[in-house]
Amino acid sequence: MKNVILVIDDDKANLSLAQALLDAQYRIAACTSGAAALKYLERHRPDLILLDINMPVMDGYEVMERLRANTATKSIPVIFLTADNLAETEIKCFQMGALDFVVKPFVPDILLSRVCKTIELDQYRNNLEKMVNDQAEKITENARRLGEIQESVIIGMANLIESRDGSTGKHVKNTQTYVKMIANELYERGLFLDTLTPDYIQNLSKAAPLHDVGKIKIPDAILQKPGRLTSEEFDTMKLHTTHSRQIIETIIGDIEDEHYVRIVEDIAMYHHERYDGTGYPAGLTGENIPLSARIMAVADVFDALYEERCYKPPIRPIERIMQIMSENRGTQFDPVIVDVFIDMLPQLKEMLHISPEAPDSI
Repeated sequence: MKNVILVIDDDKANLSLAQALLDAQYRIAACTSGAAALKYLERHRPDLILLDINMPVMDGYEVMERLRANTATKSIPVIFLTADNLAETEIKCFQMGALDFVVKPFVPDILLSRVCKTIELDQYRNNLEKMVNDQAEKITENARRLGEIQESVIIGMANLIESRDGSTGKHVKNTQTYVKMIANELYERGLFLDTLTPDYIQNLSKAAPLHDVGKIKIPDAILQKPGRLTSEEFDTMKLHTTHSRQIIETIIGDIEDEHYVRIVEDIAMYHHERYDGTGYPAGLTGENIPLSARIMAVADVFDALYEERCYKPPIRPIERIMQIMSENRGTQFDPVIVDVFIDMLPQLKEMLHISPEAPDSI
């Protein structure tokens, strides 16, 4: 199919001449004014525009400004036509974005050559843009797939570590779900927006499975003990927070985005801190505890109470868990976060397949 060229010139003789010179190789559309050309371009997209500069009412420069201001027409290549061969005119044409400049009266071979080269150049540019866009899409898709593989490996590793204390691995997925639910709810309510952005929530959800990765260094005898830990055993158990941070720095510290790494480290290190400062390992208080860790603390404790552990049966009904957590607002938990979580009881019941009308039961 022939390329389409739009010729804009108020001189009908020039239009006829251009058409006679180009008609053998191209399809020609002709307009005698800038206004008519802009109207034509509302419904058509030519491959090239030949634009006369000196026209009444709307000259070529104004037409060019309109073309470049319109998303639909700004990429159409333009060759200016004029009887004025001054250097200043030629410079202005190129400054306005024209790809070439042809002096009237036309020299047939020059006009044909300029038109052919400009169309070829534009086609080459379009092909190059398509190739770049295709490669960018492939890179984006490969990055997405790599991210999915990486997340699967992280969750698999976390599940393997969790299974050492007799759990089924549900804790990793459950807490990740609760963390994301809490963060989204806080965001929807306009809370902690100085920290809580969509990117932060995404990184937070991705980081949650690694909160207890340091348990890999805790002896089985302590992890799997069915009864209460001694003070010495509990001191050993508390070390899993610092172990987690060291492991994270070693494994992903140099290969992951620094904002994500910081969130992972904060969750792993500080999710056992308490709002009143009596937690571990650093005894942080209030909002000195990173937001990610304060959210993780709520999700972690809820799942620990709701699910069975080697050292305890599950607590039912779910309303009893909410009562326990409410009693610890401002001491163990950030009061704002735990209040929002308690308000989410209907969502939790739906997710856990608990009847909304009746309390949960074993």
